[in-house]
Amino acid sequence: MARMRVAVDVGGTFTDVCILDEDTGEIRIEKTPSTPDDPMRAIMTGVGDANVMLADVTMFSHGTTVATNALITRKLPRTAMVCTEGFRDVVEIRRSNKEDLWDTYKDVTKPYIPRRDRLTVKERIDAAGKVLTELDEQEARKVAVILKKRDVKAIAVCFINSYVNGQNEKRMKEILKEVMPDVHISISCQIMPEIFEHERFSTTMVNAVVSPVVVDYVSRLSDKLSDGGYSRDLLLLHSGGGVMTPASVKDFAARLAGSGIAAGAIASRFIGNLCGYENSIGFDMGGTSTDVSLAYQGESTVTKDWCIEFGYPIRFPSIEVLTIGAGGGSLAWKDEGGSLRNGPQSAGANPGPACYANGNEVATNSDANVVLGRLGTSLAGGDIKLEPKLAEQSVRDTVAEPFGMELHAAAEAIIEVANANMANAVRLLSIARGYDPRDFALVAFGGAGGLHGAAVAKELSIPVVIVPPNPGVTSAMGCLLVDIQHDFSDSFMADAETTKPENLETAFKKIEMEAVERLRHEGVEPKNTVLQRTIEMMYQGQWRSLAVPAPASITSTSDLIEGFHNQHEREYNFRREDSPVSIFRVSVKATGVVPKVELPSFEVVHYAPIPFDRRDVWFENKPYKTDVYSRRDFKAGARFVGPAIVEQVDSTVLIPPNWIGTVDQYMNITIRLED
Repeated sequence: MARMRVAVDVGGTFTDVCILDEDTGEIRIEKTPSTPDDPMRAIMTGVGDANVMLADVTMFSHGTTVATNALITRKLPRTAMVCTEGFRDVVEIRRSNKEDLWDTYKDVTKPYIPRRDRLTVKERIDAAGKVLTELDEQEARKVAVILKKRDVKAIAVCFINSYVNGQNEKRMKEILKEVMPDVHISISCQIMPEIFEHERFSTTMVNAVVSPVVVDYVSRLSDKLSDGGYSRDLLLLHSGGGVMTPASVKDFAARLAGSGIAAGAIASRFIGNLCGYENSIGFDMGGTSTDVSLAYQGESTVTKDWCIEFGYPIRFPSIEVLTIGAGGGSLAWKDEGGSLRNGPQSAGANPGPACYANGNEVATNSDANVVLGRLGTSLAGGDIKLEPKLAEQSVRDTVAEPFGMELHAAAEAIIEVANANMANAVRLLSIARGYDPRDFALVAFGGAGGLHGAAVAKELSIPVVIVPPNPGVTSAMGCLLVDIQHDFSDSFMADAETTKPENLETAFKKIEMEAVERLRHEGVEPKNTVLQRTIEMMYQGQWRSLAVPAPASITSTSDLIEGFHNQHEREYNFRREDSPVSIFRVSVKATGVVPKVELPSFEVVHYAPIPFDRRDVWFENKPYKTDVYSRRDFKAGARFVGPAIVEQVDSTVLIPPNWIGTVDQYMNITIRLED
């Protein structure tokens, strides 16, 4: 019987299915148009088209955009919030900041829960955790009855200082459950037990509003897979770069808000490490957007400072991914100042670029690439036919005539603006954070990453570009490379110099017990459980902290302090040895190790492949006779000199003039400038 692992990544344009045969290491791919109204339809269609027998599947992993899309579109069930009396407006006051500091007319979007559904009860706990006022249970029951009459589907309970003592929140949850046993309830002391009430309230609010949507979707998909013969847990990729089971989704639904973009970051890190580059930049360019991620010394950079909509932070740890509106379907347009722009508006999956012949007449990046000869006359193995004349007409009408340019010059201008936008995104995640792009490899994937990777690398002096064997489904493959993972944290505010190591050990042991129990509940055996500690620290007087790795047994704080100084110097380019250091939080990453994918390796035999076609491709406003290769004909060791085009079912790779392409033992194409 065949044993297979299946990974599914749902994108804005296509849903990608990646199938790994555990016995042979063979990877198969399937692409199908996404169905935004119900992503599950595209998933099951893709699985069916790939002839996957669910009874033979040993792992089904899924990166989903359901939570993200629900928050963006605000198609959310009615949700309520119960707060300490006097604190119902914390999520509306926020930090009193704005996304655009200079735009006095642009307001921050309203909270996900309107004020009329934010109710209060009498209770109070002080900053030390002492109960000053017990929960008024009579008032709490009245609130529960009101919310039942309003037919709310979820409730967020957010009390002041509950991060140090959550007993009042827990009692409020019990009362709500007595009145409304089927309602999803999120309490802040469980969701985010940390200081800073806005961030805690906001994270709990987001968790509450997406819970009904996500839990319903996950339940339906699990049932559908089970009906088809799949007998194990559905694994869902979360923002932190691990997977969680449906059992954990019920409590921590907001962790899936960054699910869709994390898979690509995981895959690019894996491929970079596989090729010998511990420092790598992920460049995932699809049909609608480009996601940029960074791995340093073999580990993805992680942030807690992220959100779907500005003003409403989600403080769960997340792989840091910067997304911009630049994809194959991004529209070219002329701004009020007469300058050429590119994106973030997109033609999307429907109608798509003009060359799709579905009614769009505005030029996109794909249309420009068709005009320049960089794309052929079909995509997705011939399933999508491209019309060069429609592409030319769109470029002519959108850019060439309005700007008084020749057709090919206009097409190159569209691509150059898109490349500049994407290079700026890479700068924000690298140079702006203290990393030198010249020390990194660029892992280019997604349907359009291989077309633009070399140009972006040249702009930033990145020495090598790596294009994986199946660029268009690399994000889906990332879902095969992850472990079950959860993040736990607790506030621990103290002076680092005077803190006793045994007190830190006690704090860590407390959350490690919770972490082990969570993994046990998900079926992870003790031998597959890995716990990693970090301590968040800051110079006294600061309010932003840095995470420093902590040993499994803490006997002294001096090494931790030195680690913080080093981390601060790398991040901000200075250190203050004479300034006292404060401890802010203790955290544990709990990992349930899942057996990893082992990609097949092939013997490298150097040779020059034979092109199957030759056509004119435009570079710097002049045509070059360019060899066109089929990637399925490549063997490890193939070497070819640009200009060259490599076509495959899910992507196209462009090797510009003066660049050299080679195929390594893992069938990745590496592209470098000629010496």
